[in-house]
Amino acid sequence: MVQDIPFADIKIGDKASMSKTVTEYDVYTFAGLTGDFNPVHVNAEFAKNTMFKERIAHGMLSAGFISAVLGTTLPGANTIYLGQELSFKAPVKIGDTVTATVEVIEKIEEKHRLVFRTTVVNQEGTLVIDGKATALKK
Repeated sequence: MVQDIPFADIKIGDKASMSKTVTEYDVYTFAGLTGDFNPVHVNAEFAKNTMFKERIAHGMLSAGFISAVLGTTLPGANTIYLGQELSFKAPVKIGDTVTATVEVIEKIEEKHRLVFRTTVVNQEGTLVIDGKATALKK
């Protein structure tokens, strides 16, 4: 269910999250959609010889979960994603369950803009993505 929280009702400190277990299907589908067939994502033999020692999910796949929270939960429908700063802190492995969280840190009333701290953590609580997003809420 997609929420549509009115701009006036959104307050600094409001938070929303979603969790997803990253599957092999997700990684291959993302590779196919984007054309990013970097072998660290899709080739187990290649990945064994990397610093990760196994395949990892695309960083932007995990970042996409931030978009899902913004567009469906907080602020929800009628949200226009304007910008995102991302810092990738740790790899996401196939089978990891990640939780994307957005928290309102600034509200710009005259422009109907919101600024969010955006994070993604894995099932162990390890921060895998840290960032900041800006969105327009109509």
